[in-house]
Amino acid sequence: MKVDFKANETVTKAGDAEHFINGNDERVKGKLILTNQRLYFVCKEEATKEFNKEITPDCISELMYFKTKIILANGLTIITKDGEQLRFTVKKRNSWTELINKIY
Repeated sequence: MKVDFKANETVTKAGDAEHFINGNDERVKGKLILTNQRLYFVCKEEATKEFNKEITPDCISELMYFKTKIILANGLTIITKDGEQLRFTVKKRNSWTELINKIY
């Protein structure tokens, strides 16, 4: 699991996450990495590296919350300007949202 950072890019927050794929029926485990320039999701398994994502601030339209298993408040949806909904489970989603809002 390696991310090629850009010039002057520094990590602001990183943590374990799951990315919902295929109509939200499946999840891919990985790391969500927020830098001062963009957001990355990097899969833990080499076999699922096709689901690695790089999200730039100019692509983000909206951030929304959702619950998993009806009661767990750990879901974060990133809606892109082209309408794609990227759904992740993270710990402390409020702090993730606060930091993401600072870059876009």
